[in-house]
Amino acid sequence: MSVELLAPAGSMECLRTALRFGADAVYVGGPMLQLRAGGSGFGMDDLARAASLAHAEGKRLYVAVNAFMDGADIAALRTYARELSAIGADAVIASDLGAIAAIRECASELDVHVSTQANCLNSAAARVYCGMGVKRVVLGREMTLSQIRALRDAAPAELELEAFVHGAMCMSYSGRCLISAYLTGRSANAGACTQPCRWTYHLMEETRPGEYFPVEEDGRGTTILSSFDLNCLDFLDRLMDAGVTSFKIEGRMKTAYYVATVVNAYRRRIDAILDGSATARKLALLQRELNCASHRPYASGFYFGEMRRHAPAEGPYLQDAVFAGTVLRSEGGKIEIELRNRVAPGDRLELVSPHSLGEGFTARDIWSPTGEALPCAPVPGERYLLSCDCPAHPGDLLRRML
Repeated sequence: MSVELLAPAGSMECLRTALRFGADAVYVGGPMLQLRAGGSGFGMDDLARAASLAHAEGKRLYVAVNAFMDGADIAALRTYARELSAIGADAVIASDLGAIAAIRECASELDVHVSTQANCLNSAAARVYCGMGVKRVVLGREMTLSQIRALRDAAPAELELEAFVHGAMCMSYSGRCLISAYLTGRSANAGACTQPCRWTYHLMEETRPGEYFPVEEDGRGTTILSSFDLNCLDFLDRLMDAGVTSFKIEGRMKTAYYVATVVNAYRRRIDAILDGSATARKLALLQRELNCASHRPYASGFYFGEMRRHAPAEGPYLQDAVFAGTVLRSEGGKIEIELRNRVAPGDRLELVSPHSLGEGFTARDIWSPTGEALPCAPVPGERYLLSCDCPAHPGDLLRRML
């Protein structure tokens, strides 16, 4: 297959955004057996709509069924897999061996991708999965570039390789975390992670109960279990050379603004590599785009062996911009937006668009939809008119630079 950009979607809004900004495929969770159960699962009717939307644009839809499963889950999966096939899902993402076998048995026309939760790190495992009828392996996140290349060389040629290139990294090996289940009774391996690795912790000495002391991390915080965020933008070409053909962005719990920003940057980067137009200047502009979405400090994961940081650890979360609104229409030097965060005259605004990169303007005049002049746009969810001298299109997003 050709190179694929695979984007996450936890809602229909995010799915439409991912398709509009250049994703070749979108992965989602359904009503059961996925690892993002908290509010990011599609119902069956929405899954059918999502498949239709993707196919109308020549794109693909993958559904995660990668929760750890017991016997009752495998029984339910058989019916579920047939339903997913019937609505037009292009593939399911599974991690359990029994689940993979059940899917291949009862819905053989449905492609199976082995989840990163299965932790496939070697060509011997890859050959076993391929022998079961699996089409693709999502590589274990602990692999280096050289290990990926060796696996590609030794694995069956027809087996596709997918790797994560951007987003949150779990502090536990291949995401097999028990902290959430221990502290809250909600299991990460059943899709109910409460993300306790991102909580702030304090130290209590045994003989001084109730006396809490901060656990310091270079004076920048106490989120001692929180990982970096992955960012592979500047070495995507090396991942291609190693044999990866699907580049996966993490983030089914993220907003449409996050999806638009990250997919836009990676779409442009992949296209520039493929058409030979990649330059250091273009890379810097695209990295600036990624810095405009909320993120933890960036790192290159384990692709080069040890964790390599691409940014200093400056606090738990960073972002250079906030989501200001969605463009509904553009006409006569004005845009109508649905507001997400307050906009006032003097704010530096930029468009997030598949048609342009970094187009910006300074907010000046603001009106209500009926034409009443306003001192600012204050209420999220309401519509406002802004003067705008940049080309804008319905569906573009607006961000306010910080």
